[in-house]
Amino acid sequence: MDEESLRRSFLNHIEYSQAKDEFSCTEWDHYMAAALSVRDRILDRWNTTQQGYYERDAKRVYYLSLEFLIGRLLDDGLVNLGIRAPMAAALESVGLSLERIIDREWDAGLGNGGLGRLAACFLESMATLGVPAMGYGILYEYGIFRQLIVDGAQTEAVDDWRRYGCPWDVARPDVLFPVHYYGRVETETDENGRPFMRWVDTEDVMALAHDIFIPGHKNDVVNTLRLWSAKATRELDLSTFNRGDYVRAIHDKADTETLSRVLYPSDTVDLGKELRLKQEYFFVAATLHDAIRRHLKVNESVRNLADKAVFQLNDTHPAIAVPELMRILVDEHRMAWDEAWNVCRRCFAYTNHTVLPEALECWSTGLVGKVLPRHLQIIFEINQRFLDDVRRRYGDDSGRISRMSLIAEGEEKWVRMAHLAIVGSFSVNGVSELHTRILRERIFPDFAELMPEKFNNKTNGITPRRWLLECNPDLAALITSRIGDSWLRNLQDLEKLLPFSEDAALQRKWRDVKQTNKRRLAEWLVTHCGIEVDPTSLFDIQIKRLHEYKRQLLNILHVIALYHRYRQSPPTDPVGRTFLFAGKAAPAYTMAKLIIRLINGVADVVNGDPKTSGLLRVVFVPNYSVTVAEKMIPAADLSEQISTAGTEASGTGNMKLALNGALTLGTLDGANVEIKDAVGDQNF
Repeated sequence: MDEESLRRSFLNHIEYSQAKDEFSCTEWDHYMAAALSVRDRILDRWNTTQQGYYERDAKRVYYLSLEFLIGRLLDDGLVNLGIRAPMAAALESVGLSLERIIDREWDAGLGNGGLGRLAACFLESMATLGVPAMGYGILYEYGIFRQLIVDGAQTEAVDDWRRYGCPWDVARPDVLFPVHYYGRVETETDENGRPFMRWVDTEDVMALAHDIFIPGHKNDVVNTLRLWSAKATRELDLSTFNRGDYVRAIHDKADTETLSRVLYPSDTVDLGKELRLKQEYFFVAATLHDAIRRHLKVNESVRNLADKAVFQLNDTHPAIAVPELMRILVDEHRMAWDEAWNVCRRCFAYTNHTVLPEALECWSTGLVGKVLPRHLQIIFEINQRFLDDVRRRYGDDSGRISRMSLIAEGEEKWVRMAHLAIVGSFSVNGVSELHTRILRERIFPDFAELMPEKFNNKTNGITPRRWLLECNPDLAALITSRIGDSWLRNLQDLEKLLPFSEDAALQRKWRDVKQTNKRRLAEWLVTHCGIEVDPTSLFDIQIKRLHEYKRQLLNILHVIALYHRYRQSPPTDPVGRTFLFAGKAAPAYTMAKLIIRLINGVADVVNGDPKTSGLLRVVFVPNYSVTVAEKMIPAADLSEQISTAGTEASGTGNMKLALNGALTLGTLDGANVEIKDAVGDQNF
């Protein structure tokens, strides 16, 4: 793809897409034109890819996740299409900088932490491997929140990431599905005299599809991330409007579209809990109807759905898909229960992401019965049949039956969504070897005993294209100069570096790359945080969601201890150390927000003390995102992975930092154990 065609495409989009000329266009117009030029080339490949999938009736992977932390997409598209250099040259020929244009892009507000970033990495990796796959989630209008630090404390502002439009998502008004809530269930009889259930008197919301295109790395494969936005069935109540009640006239629209406004609405109030449940069902229902629509385009019946589709449940958020698919098969397609269940349980695979019992999602039966009355009936039926199987295997063991039931009994009954996902799936995986062992032995031992064939490990991973090639191009180029570029598609090929481990010239160049990255980060911190750090100091980095089990508190207590030690007895051979923190706390998580306040309070004291100047520096970087991570990770000397042992399922930040040459300081937990096994005890 040559420089001239990219230049023409860019200028055409300035004139015909942005309706600007060289005198009126802004930096945002430059970004939009560049992004649309890249999207044009992605779409060519997307059309060819999708036609190929249809022609061979490929089995599809549907990855269901409430989060997709995709970050910026312009640089990602340029790298994966292999056109970054010609695009940079094309822009330079018209007096523009590609780097400056890339920096105009807002991070997509579609996720929060590791769960969403893992989902994004999986999508890119599946495209690179040529796997026929689609991601499904929600198009959040405002993301989670934009983190501001005011007087040392976190405050939340709206993340209006779509304020100026987004060039990457394409609305599909022809892909629109009704999603039902509330109502009641009636028993009716079909033409053969068989009873069936009908869900009636529902409140309906329309789910509108938006597609984002995910290119593989230099293989001409482009997959799809389909996100749903909520639309009212009626935009405006005209009769109410004409009576002068203008606010009430748009009430239904405003209320309905709240469903796709914000990721993780607060669940500290009942309305917030209800909204969360409705969000989860919203995207699951639309996704299943879309997948079945696609299936029936080339297949005569849903009876072979499990042969043509698999739905990967990324944590318990999409677990309501199990009863929803049963509802579709039994109520809409009139399949017998046993036949439908045989299809259903072969369609789903479930990834568990937590060993914390309090994080295993549960919904009160009262809430489920109110919002999704038919689904509660189906869950009860699944549970009854499952417990009958348990009794046949183990007898009337009341303790085991209570532990394995999909319903937690008590003053209030709760639906255990993890249990529902396990029973309704053919595969249940943990995300590290240790985590999977804990699932088998401590969290779900009864299930592992009853159905050991379901439980397996799939350690989390990262895409080296974004987390080395894109974010650390100098190091990527150095590695490629020694061992070639096969490592970009097979990361195990990094082992080819081992013969160079004592190569003095490589070591010197490696250190130079690291120092350059640290200098860049130091300059960025001055610009974006207003704080100066010494790029020759040791950069000690902890960047992750704020949580007690992740132990940012332990880290800042260590800083306090060092501060007092250095004040009382300054080291004779000092090595400066800069502690860098970043991460968001959930708005209702008081302790996590207090930890942020403590970190910033310690920073005020340490950074303002001339006695420790040059020895210690503390920085909390606000509004952590994929883009911020891409700046911090290449500069890290030390990676803090110190979650309480036994609580971190896997982690992927540990992998990103290790891949970029940071030494890991960590507990033997999650994927840290496997990193230690890979790099050797002496390097951990």
